[in-house]
Amino acid sequence: MSIGIPERPPRLIADIGGTHARFALCTSILDISHVSVLAVADFASITEAIRHYLATHGNPAILEAAIGIANPVLGDHIQMTNFPWEFSIETARRTLGLNSLHVINDFTALALALPHLDAANLVPVGGGCSVPGTPLGVLGPGTGLGVSALVPTQSGGWAPLAAEGGHVSFAPADERELMLWQAARQAHGHVSMERMLSGPGLEFIYNTLCRHHDREPRLQTAAAISRDGMDGADDLSRWALDAFCAILGTAASDLAVTLGARAGIYIGGGIVPKLGSYFLQSPFRQRFEDKGRFSAYLAAIPVFVITDDHPALLGAAAYLDAYLND
Repeated sequence: MSIGIPERPPRLIADIGGTHARFALCTSILDISHVSVLAVADFASITEAIRHYLATHGNPAILEAAIGIANPVLGDHIQMTNFPWEFSIETARRTLGLNSLHVINDFTALALALPHLDAANLVPVGGGCSVPGTPLGVLGPGTGLGVSALVPTQSGGWAPLAAEGGHVSFAPADERELMLWQAARQAHGHVSMERMLSGPGLEFIYNTLCRHHDREPRLQTAAAISRDGMDGADDLSRWALDAFCAILGTAASDLAVTLGARAGIYIGGGIVPKLGSYFLQSPFRQRFEDKGRFSAYLAAIPVFVITDDHPALLGAAAYLDAYLND
């Protein structure tokens, strides 16, 4: 007589950024479905957004949830950095009727996805082969700049880092970047990497270059600057995009040497995966390897652009798999 294996109830997974909230249902990391992308500005709270998502998918009975959010997670109270949502994790759990609600940094979720990404969704950007048993680093500009890593454990698994490396200090590498630093310093005081490496950062670079060259800014959004920069339709947008990619090369190489990430550096976020073939010829890789005595060390480290549509959802599912298995 055969005994049927009971069907797992669905779990809720989410990736919450400063612009979009991505939701899905899963029963494991191998079974993710019903992906929806919502604008966070359309909802007064995270629980309202979750209820709307569940209602559009028949209000399934959800008992477990994992959310990656673009914010430090330091305790029960969450107040987003780049969007005015704030909430108590425990209150949200009770409001939604969940047995457990896990909230982690969105780039911690992205880091957890790295071992599970399909090679077809990774675009190599130079370097040698990954060195097994060494850390993986991940960063990505979007509404802000996310940074995380996976560190190998003695048991053969991975430990993710909940990091806020987007807020390290930006150090200019040439005269143009010094000019950008001075303008950002005057506007903001402390100049973090995120001030340059984000959607608002690309807009800042472009607008500052326009002022420096006594030109009226013609483009308003990071998407338009990226488009015209890639097409070569506007010299200042191309200079801005080149500067953006060069600075990203510095940030990525700093992360690599800090972690000893010889297994590779991965780039996600909402901007770079859309740059396509331009990014491969951009100043990124040259700047990544521009580390003086450590240039050969950096030249051996592979870099990959993540082109998977929803990698942080994969990481949230991996987190739940590990938590529920434990």
